[in-house]
Amino acid sequence: MELVSIDLIKIKSSYLRVETNIEKLKKSIETVGLINPLVINNNNELIAGGRRYSALKELGVDQVPVFRVDKSESEQELISIDENLVRKDLTKIEFEKCLNRGKEIYEELYPNAKKVADEDMKTEEGINTHENLPNEERSFIDITSEKTGLSKKVIKSAIGANSSEKVKEYRQHGELNASQTNEIIKLDKEEQDKVVDLIKDKSTKEVRKLVEAIKVRGVDQAVDEVLFGAMIPKEYKSIDTLTKRLNKLSAKVLLEEMTSEHNDMASILKGLSSLRNHIDQVLNLNSKVSHSTDTDTNSNYNPTVTNTEPNGEYADENASF
Repeated sequence: MELVSIDLIKIKSSYLRVETNIEKLKKSIETVGLINPLVINNNNELIAGGRRYSALKELGVDQVPVFRVDKSESEQELISIDENLVRKDLTKIEFEKCLNRGKEIYEELYPNAKKVADEDMKTEEGINTHENLPNEERSFIDITSEKTGLSKKVIKSAIGANSSEKVKEYRQHGELNASQTNEIIKLDKEEQDKVVDLIKDKSTKEVRKLVEAIKVRGVDQAVDEVLFGAMIPKEYKSIDTLTKRLNKLSAKVLLEEMTSEHNDMASILKGLSSLRNHIDQVLNLNSKVSHSTDTDTNSNYNPTVTNTEPNGEYADENASF
């Protein structure tokens, strides 16, 4: 370890976090001093210790303790990534980006190490870390799990070992969320690239449905059927949810023969009458499209009360069932 003028240290690495909140770190350094030195290379470029550097700079410290390393560019990058991974305030995107790049460098530097893709999280051996093995034989997620305290399963999921390069890029830029990614990586990489642009604005449930269809019918047919086929309008999805809830509540009222003389009952019954009128109109509207569907739906429905206010409004967003 040596002392170097802080003004000689150069900030070039994109992994350095020199603009984060450092007030607590400054107080710690003032109280107990600098516990871990900065890490620089032979060109005085900072490799690790961005927050420590910023704190020392603001405290007006001139000579700072450094640990100088003589490493290749890839090794220096891995050191920077390693420090970032043990931090707790990385965003999910930053964390995943560090993991994916760290894996690439690590497996390039240590060709004999077990590959992340070969780690089987369904076995006890795959789940456990192997501190007894030489580091050059351990997988990247094995070592990272030991350093971060995160499970190997979580780390492998974040890396997305089966992700195509396009999916990784979209994930790193926030165009795909973790749930969407976890579904699409169940496909072959070629299939992932074919559909990734189509699923960016889809829900996890829709992506899962598409993936399942692709495995059975192939990409082209599944996309036509699931994404471009006839879609049920969102209004009908909302009606379906409310109908189930209303049927459940109505069954309870009828079972218990529940009545009330509360002043609000007149308004509630008026609303139900208006609702029934709208239900009739919706059923009639759809009977024109599919007579068979209308017959099945109305088999047990026989309206007997006519709404005296046919123009009465009913908005499901104002309903309170």
